[in-house]
Amino acid sequence: MQENPPMQYPTLFVLLGPTGVGKTELSFNIAKLLGAPIISSDSRQIYKELQIGTAAPTPEQLKLVKHYFIGTQSIFDQYSAGQYEEDAIKLLEELFSTHPHQLLVGGSMMYIDAVCKGFDNIPSVPEPVRKMVNEQYQQNGLEWLQQELKKFDPVHFEKVDKFNHKRMLHALEVSIATGQPYSSFCTGQVKKRPFHIVKIGLNRPRPELYERINLRVDQMLDEGLIQEAKPLFPYRHLNSLNTVGYKELYQYMEGKCTLESAIEKIKQDSRNYAKRQLTWFNADKEINWFHPDECEKVLDFIRQHM
Repeated sequence: MQENPPMQYPTLFVLLGPTGVGKTELSFNIAKLLGAPIISSDSRQIYKELQIGTAAPTPEQLKLVKHYFIGTQSIFDQYSAGQYEEDAIKLLEELFSTHPHQLLVGGSMMYIDAVCKGFDNIPSVPEPVRKMVNEQYQQNGLEWLQQELKKFDPVHFEKVDKFNHKRMLHALEVSIATGQPYSSFCTGQVKKRPFHIVKIGLNRPRPELYERINLRVDQMLDEGLIQEAKPLFPYRHLNSLNTVGYKELYQYMEGKCTLESAIEKIKQDSRNYAKRQLTWFNADKEINWFHPDECEKVLDFIRQHM
């Protein structure tokens, strides 16, 4: 549990919630109240090539409020939650030096935890090792990956989601690169931050949320999602493009399904992602929950903590 520092310390307000819930509009009202910029904690809006499919703020919105970590990386860059932790904490130090209240907004669970709790110092993996392990996985599949991780790190294998290939790949890469089990680097200790953290969660009744998600997918397609995804098709193997909205369209572009079924899959995968986000967030008892339409209630709550 995050221990809040003494009262004289500054405050980071964290606005979080599942995809499609309606964080953007409320975030502008909060930023205005705080007189602060918006620090994005969205692990996909950080890529400049992925704008429509990640519902990134529009150029007009970016003019209204200063944003950080929007379109600052390329899909070809290696960028991790650990790197985000380093960059975001450094930015917060600078921002807090001139203003006592800052705002973090997003739904990427790992990025939010990176700032609020911190990560263990996991060694970086040399590119040749990463490439070798990924090629082996592509050739041999999930069962091979499970067996290899079990062999190199049986302790982590018992804990990890056996169907989350990205988590298992990373653990195996670290184990091979360092010659030590990935679990040996995992202390799980929460880092103490020199600022208060106040978390505000947004949620809607499930049918309402799912309807918004479905409509948002339709809107993305109207705005040109297919046209945005098409030039990136040759690079679909990149981890940055293993993203809802793009990976399903690439199945269609490879001739593996119809466009109609790809669109339905985008909607289904978006709903499933929202479900996983809520499962993660619901385990955090520090989150204060509101309906996105309760703007004044949220602003009053923030005023009480300023």
